[in-house]
Amino acid sequence: MIVRLAQEQDFPGFLDLAAQVEHWFGAMVGEPGFHDAVREHIRGSAALVAVPSDPSEPALLGGLLFGAEPPVHHVHWLVVSEKARGTGAGRALMAEAVSRFVQGPGTLEVVTFGADHPGAVESGARVFYERLGFAPAEATDPGPEGGSRQVYRRTVG
Repeated sequence: MIVRLAQEQDFPGFLDLAAQVEHWFGAMVGEPGFHDAVREHIRGSAALVAVPSDPSEPALLGGLLFGAEPPVHHVHWLVVSEKARGTGAGRALMAEAVSRFVQGPGTLEVVTFGADHPGAVESGARVFYERLGFAPAEATDPGPEGGSRQVYRRTVG
């Protein structure tokens, strides 16, 4: 697996990843706002993708959108494909994001499912972030599908 900056030709792969998780996050694939956000992150060199080492396998293994307002850094979106979950793709994307985008001491934040959201257990997101050293923090606004959300936070640098 290779983790690299996303390029414009990766845009359809982001939509494929989004389609796999819309049942948890709400509509994205057909949403112009999501398209704009992905393209903006790609143009701003703030999007990463995990791709197979074998170039004959074109599908993205995962994608991540990042933002920062130092000293606070944000994982805006992280999705690992169904076939790549449990293979280290998410961990590799997060490690590259921290290495590439986080400068100086601060905090790293991500908004994920609230404890009562069906995706909290099924997706493994909360456990994933906890294993990376994040701690649950305050609740935040519900997602577009109406499910609960919670901030997870970790000290960096």
